[in-house]
Order: sequence, then C-alpha cells, then structure tokens
Amino acid sequence: MTADHEDPRLALNPHPLVRLLGKPASEFTRDDIVTAVEKLGIRMLNLRYVAGDGRLKKLNFVINSREHLLSVLTFGERVDGSSLFSFVSARSSDLYVIPRYRTAFVDPFASEPTLDLLCSFYDGAGAPLDSAPENVLRKAARSLEERTGARLEAMGELEYYVFADVDTIYPIVEQRGYHESHPFSKWGAIRHEAMMRLAEMGAQIKYGHAEVGNIIHEGREMVQGEIEFLPVGLEEAADQVVLAKWVLREVAYRHGLEVSFAPKIVVGHAGSGLHVHTRLVRDGRNAFVGRDGLSEDARKVIAGYLTCAASLTAFGNTVPTSYLRLVPHQEAPTSICWGDRNRSVLVRVPLGWGGVGERMRLDANPEEPADPATDEDVTRMDPQTVEIRSGDGSAQVHLYLAALAVAARHGLEDPGALTTAERLYVQIDAGDVADLEQLPASCAESGRALLAARAIYEEDDVFPPGLIDSVAAGLQGYADDGLSERLEGNLGELRALVERHLHVG
Repeated sequence: MTADHEDPRLALNPHPLVRLLGKPASEFTRDDIVTAVEKLGIRMLNLRYVAGDGRLKKLNFVINSREHLLSVLTFGERVDGSSLFSFVSARSSDLYVIPRYRTAFVDPFASEPTLDLLCSFYDGAGAPLDSAPENVLRKAARSLEERTGARLEAMGELEYYVFADVDTIYPIVEQRGYHESHPFSKWGAIRHEAMMRLAEMGAQIKYGHAEVGNIIHEGREMVQGEIEFLPVGLEEAADQVVLAKWVLREVAYRHGLEVSFAPKIVVGHAGSGLHVHTRLVRDGRNAFVGRDGLSEDARKVIAGYLTCAASLTAFGNTVPTSYLRLVPHQEAPTSICWGDRNRSVLVRVPLGWGGVGERMRLDANPEEPADPATDEDVTRMDPQTVEIRSGDGSAQVHLYLAALAVAARHGLEDPGALTTAERLYVQIDAGDVADLEQLPASCAESGRALLAARAIYEEDDVFPPGLIDSVAAGLQGYADDGLSERLEGNLGELRALVERHLHVG
C-alpha cells in the first residue's frame, strides 16, 4: 500500500493514507480522498466535529456511489447547531459542517472499512461560525502570525486515569507510578494501543509513560498514564488532544475498563493536568532560543501567559473539581510566576539541550562516528519549549489554545513585558515567595477574571463578545466560591461532585 514514487521522508510514517498517497496529510485534496476510498475499499464515511462541550461528535454516511462521496466531500452536511452549542438559537439553528481533507484517517474501531474526517462549522451565509471552537483557534493563530510575524506551535501532555479491579500480583504503590513499567505498573497496554491507533490517524506523538498517580480507593485501583505529543501548529495540536481522548476511551472500553481525564478524583492524590508546551517559530527557527539561552521573545510570551493567567483558567479549568487540583504542594501551580525546571511554578522552562546533545550522544556511544549532515537534519529546530502547567482535562482545548495564542500575542506587543517577566521569575519553591498573585480558587472567580480581561481576548475579533459572556456565565453558574472549605469533611458531597465531573471533555 505505497505510492509509485514514495518520498523517502514518508517511508516511516505510520499514517496509511500518507503512504498510500505519497504526500503529507497537509497536502491531501478532495481527489486524494476519493482515490483512497476506492483503493482501500472504504464503505462508510464519518464526519466528526467538536461541539460546545469539547467532545467529538459523529455523523455516519454509507457511501452509495462516487457521486455521493463527492457530494459529501464537497458540501458536507447540515446539523442542528442548537443541540451542539448553547449560543445557537433553536429558531435559526441550521449549520453546515464541512470536512477538512488534511484530517482524514482510517477509523481504527469501525466494523466496516471507514474513513473519518474532522470538520469546521459554517453559518447559513457560508461564513465560518464566529464562535465555533475550531474557528476561534484559527482566528487566534492568524492574528498572532499577522501581527508578530511568528507562528505559535504547541504540544499537549494528556494525563488520565484507568479504573480497574485491584490487582494483588505485583501491587501498585500509591503515588509512586512515575515511568514504572509492567508488571509494577498496570494497564500500559491501553496506552500502547492508543498510541499506535493515534499515530495511524496522523497524530504526532512524542512518547507515552506511566505517571505518578497510583490510587487504591474503595476497592478499586486507579492507575495514571500520560501521552505527550510533538509541537505542531495550534489547530493540529488541539485536534490531537480531542482525538486522543476519544481513542483512549474507545480502547479502554474494549478492555472493559473506564478512563477519566478529570482534574481531581481523590483529594490528596495527584490529579490529571493538561500541561501545554509552546514554542514560537520565526523564519523556520525556534524564536524562544537566543544566543545565551532564553530569547527576549520567549520572556515576552511568558509575560503574556502570566498577565493573562487568571483569565486563562476560564478555558483551561472549567469545572469545580479543577480547583481541587490547583492547591499547594501537589505539583500543580497556584502562584502566578515562572522559573527554570521548577515544577512549583505556573510557567516552567524545561531543561533544554543547549548544544550538548551531540556531546552526550557520542559519549554514550563512543564507537559512533559523527555525521554532520544527519546531525544538521536532527538539530535544525531547537527543541526548547515553554510549558504552562495550569490546564487540566476539563479544558475546551481549542478555546484554551486560542487563549494561549492571544496571551502570547499580548506579551509580544506589551512594551512592559520584559519587566513583568523579570519581576515574576522565581528560583525557589513558588509557595515560599510572598506577595505573588494567585490563580483563581473557583470557577466563579475564573469567570470574573475572564470578564475583567475580556478586551484582550476580543481584540482583533478573535473571541466574540457573546462567547466571552457565555463562558463566564457558565463558570459563575457553578456558584462554587469557597467550595473547598464547604466540602471539608463532607465525603458524600465530595464524592458526588467528583462523579458529576468524572467524564469531562
């Protein structure tokens, strides 16, 4: 299943459509999709799209003929927008969903040969739906690039728990699961299978591993895993996280297990975050890297994240249990600050390679000859990133990445950004630094922070005012100010709250 003149750069690509068509997914056309359907004997087509709840929806088609296939690929289909988004009125609710050809993949779970495509929403006039998550993200990415000449790339770190009966053979050790391997770590097979399916769907995966969180609670064991992606454009990065949630749930379900991305499951144990690494690309180079380390651009972007930190939680921490995770001494941030390799801060600059990679490689492999040509291919894009650690599995990931792009743009354009970055840099545990501003402690507070900062998000028509109002109203509707104090000692109410938000996003 290869093209006649396969590009050698694509030979190791696990995406079957890429190998079949002999081109990267970003170059797929409508005719390419038809060719793939015919050559692979595809019998069904699924259109998928992200609704207001952040979940992936699906519309099924049986392919009746070549003409029918072309019609669906050209015109998409109508859907009821009022059932998908709270801001769409039932009085005028018809929307179009139009497939994006670059997102096509063979459905790994379908009983019949099936091709899936992710879609964008359009209104009755044929214009991109202003408040649709994927369109807000596209506008944010475009605004940043047009105004700064740079492109923001992102990669998510998706943490999750697998729930199962307690395994008494090689029992897990609570809070000691980090990078553990089988048989001392359980259910790595779920992660391995999910990673392979995602890679075949086109996701750019960095790696997967067992995470810290091992929990034994009420006769069940909960084992934490994580899948990290590679830096890609913002739209692709958001799609990857949404697809990963779907795939992990499907794989676990087929094993008779349950997966949760909830920010907090048991108080006192590690929650699940959605850490996001970003880098700024200008002229084909990583603009976060300067001659002597972190560049001015990097510090300006960090300042933007910190300036907008409180309001960013409106998109990255969207349920009351989010704020049971954002507590001191749990490797989850509470203070608005940044630092190098410091896991207590909100924005972390992880350890980079700084030119030592080649030296370490040759030291570990003394018989290996240096190969300057290959080394140049590997090191062309410096891997240095900046990580923001507040988000969690409840994030509406398209809107969250859009908000990060807005914050990055704000920092790059703020004349006081470098001063802000210098003032908020810490070298010790953030909890030991007095007078640092704190992240919101509830959804209600997060909603108020968003309203206070709304001008930043509405600038350049990125976030529509109605969307800001809707997000803030939803957060404030939880009325969860002082929730932690009210729940203290009330295990029944706490359990009910966790169950209510167990399957977010």
